[in-house]
Amino acid sequence: MISRLTGTLAEKSPPQLLIDVNGVGYEVDVPMSSFYNLPALGERVTLLTHFVVREDAQILFGFLTHDERATFRLLVKISGVGPRTALSILSGLSVNELAQAVSLQESGRLIKVPGIGKKTAERLLLELKGKLGDSLAAPASVNSGAQSDILQALIALGYSDREASASLKALPADVGVSDGIKLALKALAR
Repeated sequence: MISRLTGTLAEKSPPQLLIDVNGVGYEVDVPMSSFYNLPALGERVTLLTHFVVREDAQILFGFLTHDERATFRLLVKISGVGPRTALSILSGLSVNELAQAVSLQESGRLIKVPGIGKKTAERLLLELKGKLGDSLAAPASVNSGAQSDILQALIALGYSDREASASLKALPADVGVSDGIKLALKALAR
């Protein structure tokens, strides 16, 4: 099994990379969360990998963090979620956002990921509950019910998951839904 690659980043073509490891080029598929944090072409890079062998292909998936690879491995164990779907999930949501969606049971956030329908989203929420680091999920100081309502309101108003989640971090712990929405909108307007 190939567990890690360290080499020169030779090519970048989302979501695929070519890593030159001492003259051997490895094609590696990475989630967009890793892709955006890669160094420039010609620079050294280290990727944690997951190697998938099928009858018709051998595919190497790469990740910049242990959390991403561990989450990918959890996702591919779920019935109906293959490596490509798991890569799509990690491209659409960060590990923290996925953990938060699972802890708050928000299937709406998962359905926005291409290739994830309602049934798959519900299966993901059920199978991942308690398996993703709860410490990653939602900050303990924030009321989960109010936070979920505020997040859904911001998304309904057209803000991305990332923008909405980022605005929640600045809210006081005991904020109500209506006050939280107002404060979050003020923060997003800056």
